Amino acid sequence: MKPWRNLLLFGIAFSAAALAQQPRLVDPLRGQTPLAEEPRPPVLYNTENKDLRRERAYTMQPPTIPHKIDGYQLDKRANRCLFCHNRDRIGETQAIPLSITHYMDRDGNVRAAISPRRYFCTTCHVVQTEARPLVDNDFLDVDTVLKRTGGARTPAERIPAQ
Repeated sequence: MKPWRNLLLFGIAFSAAALAQQPRLVDPLRGQTPLAEEPRPPVLYNTENKDLRRERAYTMQPPTIPHKIDGYQLDKRANRCLFCHNRDRIGETQAIPLSITHYMDRDGNVRAAISPRRYFCTTCHVVQTEARPLVDNDFLDVDTVLKRTGGARTPAERIPAQ
């Protein structure tokens, strides 16, 4: 029985020594803030509120939201975006109407009401802030790439001159 007791005591002593030497536990997503403390929140930048349509950087990019949406209710009971952007309100609000794709179901059938899979606008559409980028970005849109390479933009431009 003595060897087991000695082994148990050795294990407890070793564990205590290892815990004493262990650095503070941190979560990689929280940075260097210990788990028991609240991290400092990031700076909130002002949302652009220019109501100007932005250019899109690539084909099929969802348009950005050019105005503030603070306080908009967007849940299963109500969608504040549809107050202005629904097709039956655009004449009165002068807002950009929803694309026909927002009324299509997954099989491509056009519905009379907005499709449930397109109901939560902020899944694809985002507001813009006047913040500096978190990481460097050297993205070039396709038009810039074609200009640099001298590539053709349309099928007509690809046809050789006779």
